[in-house]
Amino acid sequence: MSSKDFSTDDKLFGALSYLWVVSIIMFILKKDNSYVGFHARQGMVLFVGSLLWFIPGIGWLITGFSLVVMVIGFEKAYHGEKFRIPLVAILAEKIK
Repeated sequence: MSSKDFSTDDKLFGALSYLWVVSIIMFILKKDNSYVGFHARQGMVLFVGSLLWFIPGIGWLITGFSLVVMVIGFEKAYHGEKFRIPLVAILAEKIK
């Protein structure tokens, strides 16, 4: 699918899905939309990863990774791309 296959609203909602708790809201509100759901699932995994900030060392690395990838995911979703984030996409696919 090309970026032209998704509406402007789909792209916006997909991008917003990378903003922490908004990912859960988008997942619930747009559960029938495969594009938004794809990004919301990845956003939820990143949200959970960013909650590990309190663990010194590995938690900081995971949180830093999550924040960087959230920005990338936001940008990709806003431009109509279904970008599979390594490791994150595998976990995201398990969310029903």
